[in-house]
Amino acid sequence: MTEILARPAASWERRPLRLGTRGSPLALAQSGRIAEQLRERCGRPVFLVTVRTPGDGSTAPIERLGTTGVFTTALREALLRGDVDLVVHSCKDLPTASVPGVRVAAFPVREDPRDALIRPGGTSLDALPRGVRIGTGSPRRAAQLRALGLRPEIVPIRGNVDTRLRKLADGEVDALVLAMAGLSRLGLLDADATPLDPAMLMPAPAQGVLAVECRTDDPATAAQLTALDHVPTRVVTIAERGFLAALDAGCTAPVGALAELIVEPGAAPALRLSGVIAAPDGSAVVRGQLTGVVGDGAALGRRLAHMLLQHGAAELMDRTPHGAEDEVGSAPR
Repeated sequence: MTEILARPAASWERRPLRLGTRGSPLALAQSGRIAEQLRERCGRPVFLVTVRTPGDGSTAPIERLGTTGVFTTALREALLRGDVDLVVHSCKDLPTASVPGVRVAAFPVREDPRDALIRPGGTSLDALPRGVRIGTGSPRRAAQLRALGLRPEIVPIRGNVDTRLRKLADGEVDALVLAMAGLSRLGLLDADATPLDPAMLMPAPAQGVLAVECRTDDPATAAQLTALDHVPTRVVTIAERGFLAALDAGCTAPVGALAELIVEPGAAPALRLSGVIAAPDGSAVVRGQLTGVVGDGAALGRRLAHMLLQHGAAELMDRTPHGAEDEVGSAPR
C-alpha cells in the first residue's frame, strides 16, 4: 500500500499577511473586507497595520495639500520598506503613474460607482432650492453641481463620513454629496441617500473600486491576491484610469469618467466610456462618449481624452472660462 503524506505548508503560507491601511473608519472597513476575503479564499491569516498619511491630519481642501497621492504615498512607502505585505487604496485616490517595485495585483468587485445626494428625508437634485448649501470637498462634484444651474452655495467640507453627516445634522449644510460605495461599505445607506444619475453628476474615474497592491518582488503574495481580482472591474478601471492619465490630471481635477461593459445577444462584448471635464465654476462643461473593444480599455481612454481636449477641454484644465456646455457626440467604434 502506498502511503500519501500531506505536504507541509511552506513558511510563507503559514506567516500572517500584513495589510497596510489608512486609519479612517472607511479605510479600515474596506481593508477589513479585503482581509476577510483573503482568509476565506486563501486560508492565509491577515492582520491590519495602520499607516498614517499626510492627508489624515489636515482639514485643508484636498487640492491645497500640495502633493499628488496624498493618501497613497505613505502606504506605498511602507510597502516598499517591507513594513507590510500588501496595501489597499480607494482606486480613485491612486495616481495613474506607476511606482517602481509596486504592482496592482487585484481590483476586487466594484461597488456602486455613483455619487449620492444626502438630505434629511431624501430628495432629488431637481427638487433642491436655488442657493442650497451643499457640502463637498471635491472640485469635481462642486464644478458639476454648479453647471446644473442650481446656483448652489458650495461649502468646502472634509473629514470622515461620520464627521460630514454630523455637520449635516447640525445644520452647517443643507445637503451633502458622498460616494455610494463609501456609504455602502460603512452600512450607512438609508432613505436619506438618493443615487445621482451619472448623466447629471459623473463619478470620479475608478470610483467604487479598490486597488490591492503588493511588491513586484513578492510573487507568492501576488499569486494569492489574484483570487480577489474581478475581471470586469479591471476592464472598466483600466479604461477610466487611461482617460485620466491621458489628461495628465490628478484626483482633485474636475474630471469624471464611467466605463460600462455592454453585452447584447449575438454581439461581441463592448466597452462604453463616458467622460466629462468641467470648469471649476461650472460655467463650461465638455462631455463625450466612445465605444470600443473590451481588451483595449487604456487606448479607449486615451482616445476619449484627446477628443475632449480637442473640443475645448484643454482650456478648462487651466482656467475658468465662461460659456455654454459643449456636448461632444458619440464617435464610432
